[in-house]
Amino acid sequence: MIPKVRVRRIAAWSIFVAFAVMALKFVAWRLTGSVALYSDALESIVNVIAAVIAWYAIRVSHAPADAEHPHGHHKAEYLSAVIEGVLIVIAALLIFREAVLMLTHPAELAAPALGLGINAAAAVINGLWAWLLVSTGRRGRSPSLEADGRHILTDVITSFGVIAGLALAILTGWLVLDPLLAILVGLNIVWQGWRVINSSVQGLMDRAAPLEEHVHIRDIISANSKGALEVHDLKTRIAGRATFIEFHLVVDAQMTVADSHVICDRIEEALKAEIPSVRVIIHVEPEDEAKLPAGSTAVPFA
Repeated sequence: MIPKVRVRRIAAWSIFVAFAVMALKFVAWRLTGSVALYSDALESIVNVIAAVIAWYAIRVSHAPADAEHPHGHHKAEYLSAVIEGVLIVIAALLIFREAVLMLTHPAELAAPALGLGINAAAAVINGLWAWLLVSTGRRGRSPSLEADGRHILTDVITSFGVIAGLALAILTGWLVLDPLLAILVGLNIVWQGWRVINSSVQGLMDRAAPLEEHVHIRDIISANSKGALEVHDLKTRIAGRATFIEFHLVVDAQMTVADSHVICDRIEEALKAEIPSVRVIIHVEPEDEAKLPAGSTAVPFA
């Protein structure tokens, strides 16, 4: 698990990187007058706004629990990712407008080699930074940071696509390729925006942990439940970097509260050692009063 201080620091640096890349892309557009490069530069504005939102959301999500938010502020990152997705779609609409206007009046490109070179340099910087954001977001369980990185990665792909397409337009003289490329960039941006929004909404809807992680959690409980009889109604949910686990633990009806508490502590410590930022709720039931919910399966312990 990556320390939250590093996650916040990388989120802050994302703002400066986004500004630098945006400046390079606008220089490339001004040099060439290409609407495709303009669309690429316009998306960079979204990157700057998204980086600021992600930085703020990560700060809020790392705030400790309080009286109004007893379970913490983890879902703030999902909200920022939804906002980023909406901004992506808005940028795509602006790109479509410029591209349609340019389709009727395609223009010659000025200083194409220099402009494409600058845009390529910006794409390389973006690619390296996107890789850092995605890898850090995954290891740090930061949806906002990972969403920002994935969006930048799509920006990198479209940038190289635009560069290749414009090079072809210059070589062939088919100037109409410029606005057509811008439209393709816009369509790709809309698709990526939808993916970001959908992923964040799933998080806000208390999505369960992936099946592999659910099985891992069950195995940890099983391995550390000596003295208990079985577990049932195991539930999980993911909220940002936090994993919430809840289940019912069945024990012998004659077991003392102190003994059952020892088992619960052992299970909780084992889960915390294996799963970062975990929150565990265990409901202890005596064997003669255990009620198995309809449709669930109890897991007996040896």
